[in-house]
Amino acid sequence: MVQAERRLLANALLDFSNQRFVLLSESCIPLFNFKVIYNYLMNSTQTFVEAYDLPGPVGRDRYRTKMSPQIKLDQWRKGSQWFEVDRVIAVEVVSDQKYFPLFTKYCKPSCYSDEHYLPTYVNIKFRKENSNRTLTWVDWSRGGPHPSKFMRTDVTVEFLEKLRHGTKCEYNGKSTDVCHLFARKFLPNTLDRLLRFAPKLMKFN
Repeated sequence: MVQAERRLLANALLDFSNQRFVLLSESCIPLFNFKVIYNYLMNSTQTFVEAYDLPGPVGRDRYRTKMSPQIKLDQWRKGSQWFEVDRVIAVEVVSDQKYFPLFTKYCKPSCYSDEHYLPTYVNIKFRKENSNRTLTWVDWSRGGPHPSKFMRTDVTVEFLEKLRHGTKCEYNGKSTDVCHLFARKFLPNTLDRLLRFAPKLMKFN
């Protein structure tokens, strides 16, 4: 999966006008219109890669000692694979020949590179430039290895407003309630309700 992500970035880098790169899936939806999202990304002084130190079986226990000394246990991080990076980091990720080969060789199940490679890489090389949070809202409250899925009946104006403004975070050194620009996992049958609410709620044209 990480190899696929690197190829996506490499292809996107071919267009020199691209300055910000966001990974989304088919089950992601935008929470704001294009202008808001574009300005949020382009005016940000940081990138958005979630990276945290997590003790236990799905965190530190996935670290492989053979990755040392290039990657040490105290540098190992976990995070969401749904990232946003700038051109500098994208170029470095695509050209990385130091850390990625270690993941290819040693990060085998129950180690999953898509949850650890980019968080660990950014933690090592770009910690100061990173906001250490993801822009994609996901519901893990129900437990299990996969996040909650949302059906047509889950989509209400109140629910979408909660996703849009229900969290506090920092943006360019100031507190804000616009912390997530995207959300997942929304099933295809939610589309009609999303399209019904979008023009008024998200100011879509």
